[in-house]
Amino acid sequence: MARDLTLDSLKASAPEGGFFADREWLWSPRPFQLSKKERKSLIGLGHPLNRFQQACDSLYRRSSSGKMTPWISAVLDAGKPTWLVDHQLSEAEKDVTPRVIRPDLLLTEEGFSVSELDSVPGGIGTLGWLSQMYGNAGFDLLGGTDGMVEGFRSLFPNGADILVSEESSDYRPEMDWLAGELGDAFQTMAAEEWSGGEKDVYRFFELFDWESIPLAKKLAERGRVTPPFKPHFEEKMWLALFWAPALKTIWESELRGSHFRRLRELIPRGWAVDPEKLPPHAALPGLDVHSWDEVARFSQKDRRLVLKISGFDERAWGSRGVLIGHDLPSEEWSAAINTAQDDFETQPWVVQEFSETRLVEHPYFDPETGIERIMTGRARLCPYYFVDEKGGTSLGGCLATIVPADKKKIHGMRDGILVPCM
Repeated sequence: MARDLTLDSLKASAPEGGFFADREWLWSPRPFQLSKKERKSLIGLGHPLNRFQQACDSLYRRSSSGKMTPWISAVLDAGKPTWLVDHQLSEAEKDVTPRVIRPDLLLTEEGFSVSELDSVPGGIGTLGWLSQMYGNAGFDLLGGTDGMVEGFRSLFPNGADILVSEESSDYRPEMDWLAGELGDAFQTMAAEEWSGGEKDVYRFFELFDWESIPLAKKLAERGRVTPPFKPHFEEKMWLALFWAPALKTIWESELRGSHFRRLRELIPRGWAVDPEKLPPHAALPGLDVHSWDEVARFSQKDRRLVLKISGFDERAWGSRGVLIGHDLPSEEWSAAINTAQDDFETQPWVVQEFSETRLVEHPYFDPETGIERIMTGRARLCPYYFVDEKGGTSLGGCLATIVPADKKKIHGMRDGILVPCM
């Protein structure tokens, strides 16, 4: 029989210093309950997402080589240094894709909505520890008690160096815990201090930060790194390009029919904020306007949209570069759309349809009194898929983040609950 955990037992078992530098969350006596349908959906999602990333790489390479329209690679290469562009197009990097896949799934009335596909995800160590705590208490977790630790281990049979940059140092404690669980063949170190070696490497830093890593180019050229030094995978632009009318038949040819349909159900409609003028008879598909200037003048009712920096920028992770249209005053929304148009050549932005999340209820411990309370909130689910050398995917676990109902952005925060899914 599963037993609810206590606040004292959770705190007593947590590593000294916690998992995130200077960050806390609300503890809960039990995991987040999924329906049978949701469980089945999550278990089967890893393979379509892996195929999607393989298709992205194929489209990017074909566009760069001139075998298909060049505007795809042009928008994905915007603002990138030449050496990184050349590296990701090298023969050695052909067909190399990230081996940890984490979608951010918003829980809606209709099911799931993908807000992001993260190829350098935080939370691996945190979910690994939470899974052990709740799994050992008898809960039937998605991925099992040790799914996160063993999933990560499976990527590196001979061990690995886990390189964490100063920019990502908030996540160093959880990766230290993970390395400790994995054993002597694994170690974490500051990416800035990496001096070489023969071990495989897990790259825990975004590629916009490459200049702070003295041996970044050497590490890229040496290979045996996951995620690879391929910045196009760190672009949210792919979720918008998936809806580009001109690419529909290409996506259908790259993806199996069932995978294409499944991803269409999950990925909200999106657009690249490209200021290029349209012909007089054309319109932005789905927005039914002729220009982004018109989008900038949308009323609050019409701008149930989310504006995001695509990638390769310090604001492109942690929800820092995310603006929700109907939450902004008209002047701020207009200014943001104009900025996105001005930035297109060097720092592309994307717009996505806003996904209305459903309300859920979940217990938590009041941090002041320890009394168990119920939060009515909104949830984001983050399943972690590990990809083996043959392309097979396995689900290591799923982290639920539940925030108060008045929050539009769902991410780890002091008044949010973090628990595994069961």
